[in-house]
Amino acid sequence: MGQSAFEKIYEVVKQIPYGQVATYGQVAAIAGNRRWARVVGYALHANPDPEHIPCHRVVNREGRVSEAFAFGGGNRQVELLMAEGVEFVNGYVDLAHYQWERPSY
Repeated sequence: MGQSAFEKIYEVVKQIPYGQVATYGQVAAIAGNRRWARVVGYALHANPDPEHIPCHRVVNREGRVSEAFAFGGGNRQVELLMAEGVEFVNGYVDLAHYQWERPSY
């Protein structure tokens, strides 16, 4: 049986390296459907294993964190990213510097 959308999303999020971020749309596209950006948000909010599925590394297309971050709110997401060395400029992650460039296979 095939993987569910959430399982595909979690597999992608697990690949985001320490100290980097991906956007909801980027995760959706890699998971197989560019239209799943909102589904990515739902999946991350329901994350069953935040210790191994680093949902804090997913930000919006502008580099903003989620105010509804399920594991402590937006401030907690900022703390987790900053602890990994991710820098913020005027409240946004500098995507030019920290966005994950997934290797193509």
